[in-house]
Amino acid sequence: MAFDAPNRERARDIIARYPYKKSAVLPLLHLAQDQDGWVTPEAMVEIAKLLDLSPALVFGTCSFYTMFKREPIGDLLVSVCTNVACIVNRAPEVLHHLRQRYADDPAVTVEEVECIAACDRAPAIQVNYEFHGPVDPDGAATIVDEYARGERVARTISGSIRSVE
Repeated sequence: MAFDAPNRERARDIIARYPYKKSAVLPLLHLAQDQDGWVTPEAMVEIAKLLDLSPALVFGTCSFYTMFKREPIGDLLVSVCTNVACIVNRAPEVLHHLRQRYADDPAVTVEEVECIAACDRAPAIQVNYEFHGPVDPDGAATIVDEYARGERVARTISGSIRSVE
């Protein structure tokens, strides 16, 4: 889906902040992802039009950054670090446990990621870009379950702090 009316206005406000329209591509990709939970092809085309860029350039930018999702994912994005510090501290066990536990839960997407710069808390995970660690398999699942029950407030899928209404 392209931007809805309120987000189209937000997009114009974002573009106005920059001396060069092209500089707004990352914030607009975040806006699109927060609106739909992922960056749709239609959103990439609209961003390209708003910024006078080719859709290929917007797609290339979107596909370069792993934080932008080009297919639907759950409301909770659980990123398990499997870089060196986390691997030696049993991150593969955490990843395996979370993948099995949430395999049939469309609200939770579990992904393996490279270094999340939390080596001092290895093994570490992020839930919608909020850091947690060190965790063991059961502790990681408890954290995810607390987000799922609303006991913890998850950021948006792009990591923005949710507004309290």
